[in-house]
Amino acid sequence: MADVQSFVTGNGDEQRTLVVVFLRGGADGLNMVAPLPDDGYHNARPRIAITKSKAVALDGFYGLNPLLKELEPLYRDGTLAIIHAAGSEDSTRSHFEAQDLMEHGGIIGGGWLARFLRAQSNAAAGPLAAVALGSAVPECLRGAPTATVFQSLDDFSLGDNRNRLTESLGRLYGLQPDDLGRAGRYTLDAVGRIDKLRNAKYHPANGAVYGADRFSNGLTQIARLIKARVGLQAASVDLGGWDSHFSQATVMDPLMLRLAKGLSAFCQDLGRELDRTTVVVMTEFGRRLEENSAFGTDHGRGSVMFVLGGGIQGGRVLGKWPGLTKDVLEGPGDLPVTTNYRNVLAPILERHGGAGTLGQTFPEFTFDPVRLFG
Repeated sequence: MADVQSFVTGNGDEQRTLVVVFLRGGADGLNMVAPLPDDGYHNARPRIAITKSKAVALDGFYGLNPLLKELEPLYRDGTLAIIHAAGSEDSTRSHFEAQDLMEHGGIIGGGWLARFLRAQSNAAAGPLAAVALGSAVPECLRGAPTATVFQSLDDFSLGDNRNRLTESLGRLYGLQPDDLGRAGRYTLDAVGRIDKLRNAKYHPANGAVYGADRFSNGLTQIARLIKARVGLQAASVDLGGWDSHFSQATVMDPLMLRLAKGLSAFCQDLGRELDRTTVVVMTEFGRRLEENSAFGTDHGRGSVMFVLGGGIQGGRVLGKWPGLTKDVLEGPGDLPVTTNYRNVLAPILERHGGAGTLGQTFPEFTFDPVRLFG
């Protein structure tokens, strides 16, 4: 089930938005972006490898899974960058432990996204600085200045008699010069803005057509908030279900289609608003290099990350490719992690106002940021 987390503050005219897409379950980076000339890849996956004839050629070495072909235009125009052999230092190959480490940003309390928001000068602008569309606050948001959770924009309401209630609350908070009064006024302002969004039928711009699945619905709501300039600082949406140990194509192929269609529609819908938006796609770990006897793959290590948005120097597959020979494979036969996910997030957070606070967001980590921006 896809959950969306959105963060609303009161300075929407200047706000940049970070969108975090988490592929829960361990997405198979080797079949999403295949190393086409690497014999180790084809030898280990005689039945499930992406062949050169079917792949969308990217740069002479890597090929995009044809199910992700809707991302090709974004790659060609420089909006999309791909980082291969990316992941974390966790080697347990446990979904729960790997996700916890990645969302917390290390063995530390609270979530990395919460620490990033808390370190911003405008983090305490109001109680809607962190709003989660879903049923629970994600771990990456644990410890955020505030976090309000709801299922959809339709749920964000003060009820049928809200006009009388908001008038009364407005008078009450107007008498309060302190933080409580300021937070109340921000809340009422956000309620009014979201009321307008909810009451107006949404029409995606620029001919964008979203899918009917939960992931696309989440991206649609995020696009609405970005374009309404409600001060969205960050948003997170999950696309889960990637854990397939057998009949991998049956499980992962539909997810790749949803991912590509959703991201493509989102970028098309935003238009120029994409200039102030960054989307990062990540997963807790990749899959084992060698296919198993059930046409699937087991838990692995390195996978891929995608970064889309304004200022990206895309059209490139970044990261050090280690090769797939036995002497470089890790553990039972996994693609090693050569780029830590924090080094992908670091330049993104710098662009979004966190240049001086990376040490607070990811304590005790030595950075070697990937060069994503010009």
